[in-house]
Amino acid sequence: MAVKDFDFSHYYTYQELVDYLSQVAKAHPKLIQLKVIGKSYAGRDIWLGILTNQETGNYLEKPGYWIDANTHAGEVTGSAVACYMIYYLMNQYHQDPQITRLLDHYTVYVLPRLAVDGAEKYLTTPYRLRSSVRPYPYPDAQDGLHREDVNGDGLILQMRIKDECGAWKVSEQDPRLMVHREPSEFGGTYYTLLPEGLIHNYDGYSIKLAPPLEGMDFNRNYPHQWSPEAQQKGAGDFPFSEPETRAEAEFWHQNRNINGFISYHTYSAVILRPYATHPDEHFPVEDLEIYQLIGEQGKQITGYNCVSVYHDFRYHPKEVIYGLMDDYGYDHFGWFGFTIELWDAPTEAGIQKKDYVKWFRYSPPEESLKLLKWNDEKLGGKGFINWQPFHHPQLGEVEIGGWDEKAVWQNAPAEYLPDLCKKQCQFAIAHALMSPRLVVERTEVTYQGGDIYHVVVQWSNQGFLPTYTSRKALERQSVRPIEVLLSLPEGVTLISGQLEQEIEHLEGRANKAFEKLALGTDFRRHVEWVVKGSSGTAIEVIAVAERAGTTRCCLKLDSEQET
Repeated sequence: MAVKDFDFSHYYTYQELVDYLSQVAKAHPKLIQLKVIGKSYAGRDIWLGILTNQETGNYLEKPGYWIDANTHAGEVTGSAVACYMIYYLMNQYHQDPQITRLLDHYTVYVLPRLAVDGAEKYLTTPYRLRSSVRPYPYPDAQDGLHREDVNGDGLILQMRIKDECGAWKVSEQDPRLMVHREPSEFGGTYYTLLPEGLIHNYDGYSIKLAPPLEGMDFNRNYPHQWSPEAQQKGAGDFPFSEPETRAEAEFWHQNRNINGFISYHTYSAVILRPYATHPDEHFPVEDLEIYQLIGEQGKQITGYNCVSVYHDFRYHPKEVIYGLMDDYGYDHFGWFGFTIELWDAPTEAGIQKKDYVKWFRYSPPEESLKLLKWNDEKLGGKGFINWQPFHHPQLGEVEIGGWDEKAVWQNAPAEYLPDLCKKQCQFAIAHALMSPRLVVERTEVTYQGGDIYHVVVQWSNQGFLPTYTSRKALERQSVRPIEVLLSLPEGVTLISGQLEQEIEHLEGRANKAFEKLALGTDFRRHVEWVVKGSSGTAIEVIAVAERAGTTRCCLKLDSEQET
């Protein structure tokens, strides 16, 4: 049973998302199983797809890769990419050799929406919110201006109010565009810009912006360098204080085969890597090199640059961001992973931003005009709502208009989704296939006479990454050594060797990526035993590499072999 073509026409509500996952699971029961990993603040199930060919082994006995999306309520483009990833892998199995290899030998975990409550409110109302619908940090709305759809058009835009002290004026080149008033400029018509909304406990004089009632930010709620609300807005009461982030973390700790991840966000069209709190000198040198190598591949596939959050994506030059998921994933587990900021309206309009963050605080008027032209020519003008007069119940005469930020800035318009999804999907697949993979390369059972046999099993790591994933994982001791178990039936005894033992981790190709000289066969290990038993008896050898998979081989004792 095939799943019908992916629907790029709109972003899925919660029920549409659940129905979609159920449809895929029904169509491909051997390739995907669904799991509820927890419940949200409002009681919604948080759904995870576990993608692997179940006929080739248990998902926990294969190298794992993690994808999540919609950590922030309004960033639903990420959820679309995650859902498309599921669709693509299911429908390309047995069609594309790369996809077939991935699902036969690896496990891909896909959590398409973490902020299930917030995204539902975002998609079904005019409101924007960061992550959760839980009131935070205050239980009640604070005094000041709160965003509301005051004119009833289903959008929350901007208000412009004539004001002699205003910092803005109407552009002479396009009446839709508001530009900065010059520092020494007087004698014109000036405006104050405010979010469209109503003022709670308005005194008739002062207008201040109220903090949002729903100020929780899931991506400030992870333990790495977590800081409280006074230092980091949206942090929560303590690390993993929210049921959504806690459910995610509990799954990670119970499913220990993950090597890498992507967390899909919006917007800026950039691949972000750790750290947010430390410069690159904080990395083990080998890990930084691998991060840069993977990031460069991401750029080649998606067109997005890969940059350090600390060095290239700070909201303030003297401040850092605390409690991020990707910092936690790398620093705690040693996973190689990225936050990908999908979509960027300025980039689509042909604007080259020199700084990913500063551009949104200030950009030249000619670039704003370029954006308006792009909106008119490519979007049919739907992204910008022309200014309309409105009698505000508290402020009197105002004008309401501006960019429809939800539809154009925060998320990709529907017509841009197909190309975006396909490119991001290809990078995630390439990244997942870099995981280590333990395989049995060679076995030997040599008859020594007198029911004595010499047994040798050799394993190799066919993956790019080592079986320990990263130097940080070794430093944190977050991945267990490879365990080798010899299982002997009744009547077979061990003469030399160990029934249970640990062997050193196997390197992959990553440690050779920057070397011109051979480093030997550090990607192979073997173990030897001598056993005594009757000819024709079978013994089993199991090797468990927590992140590289589990191998099993059944060996037959055969006295007719040459000694």
